[in-house]
Amino acid sequence: MQIDQMNEKMLTALLEALPMELTVIDANDEVVGWNKHENRLFKRPLTSMGVNFRNCHPETSLDKVIQIVDEMKAGKRDSARFWIDLKIGPNGEPHKVLIEFFALRDESGNYLGCMECTQDVEHIRRLEGQKRLLD
Repeated sequence: MQIDQMNEKMLTALLEALPMELTVIDANDEVVGWNKHENRLFKRPLTSMGVNFRNCHPETSLDKVIQIVDEMKAGKRDSARFWIDLKIGPNGEPHKVLIEFFALRDESGNYLGCMECTQDVEHIRRLEGQKRLLD
């Protein structure tokens, strides 16, 4: 990715405009950042910054997340994808939520950390037919 011409303000705007929630941990497993979508599915309080992800992840999935991160560190995997049904909105309607983990590596392949991407994909699942540009 070429970002040499992008200043910090532009890069921040890009990360905020992505249609998904991002959370980033470093090579020491500490939370180092996230984008601030107002309607996050999984809220990130400021007290999560600098905390080991093990201390701010739900116990129901923690063992699997630890396994994913450990495999990324060992170079056995670069990503993991799964989806869940989550009740969202005032009526608690079930939505399909896609969760993906991506290893962050330098140009030599060394592990730098991990990015978790979460996205409500219910609107995508409901697409039918076609909608052409600017229709």
